[in-house]
Amino acid sequence: MSNTFCVTISECNTNGDKATLGFVVANAALGSDKDTMVFLSADGVWAAVKGEVDKINEGEPFAPLQELVEKFTNNGGKILVCSPCMKKRGLTEDRLVAGAKPAGGAALVEWLANGSPCVGY
Repeated sequence: MSNTFCVTISECNTNGDKATLGFVVANAALGSDKDTMVFLSADGVWAAVKGEVDKINEGEPFAPLQELVEKFTNNGGKILVCSPCMKKRGLTEDRLVAGAKPAGGAALVEWLANGSPCVGY
């Protein structure tokens, strides 16, 4: 069994529920002692943008997205943000929340090539 886990999120502003659920699962993986990475692509990149992440609150029983993201990074989770997707949206690295880093698809492939299970939202 792999000691790593991956969650991909491709929606945020268009579907806050998917971003929220993705980070709920990512936090659960961390809580299960998995080295966990979230890869944000397409509209999902907004889940790592300062000032945008705090706009998503799907309500009870879920915590606001900002809290889920902070919990994830504070507990050692890794957030990689698709750099071409950022560029398409005019985003720069300085706009990302603490703990999020731009990366290309090769970083995701490398993570998965080591046998990591992956779920997508």
